[in-house]
Amino acid sequence: MLHNIPHLKAYWIMLGVKTAQSALWFGADDLDGTVQEEKIYHMAGAETPQVMTPAEIVRLIQHAGREPIERDTLYNVIAEGAALASAKPFRREIRKSLEIVS
Repeated sequence: MLHNIPHLKAYWIMLGVKTAQSALWFGADDLDGTVQEEKIYHMAGAETPQVMTPAEIVRLIQHAGREPIERDTLYNVIAEGAALASAKPFRREIRKSLEIVS
């Protein structure tokens, strides 16, 4: 990896699933794009999937020879291993869905 760049992202929504998976194979360490639904790139004509389930994302990462680990914005570990294998949404999606009371 580059000595002055700690993480390389492969944004599957922009790159496409196969290209993002290839980027993981060749050194990217962050499969960015764990959104519930993407609209901006698709309004501009992107033909990539608009959504991928957590299980699909985990499988894509594993097939690229990488270990899937869910991290927050600062790269702190949120979940890994068996915790990612369920069909449940990512933990941050659960947090987003909680109603905020003001």
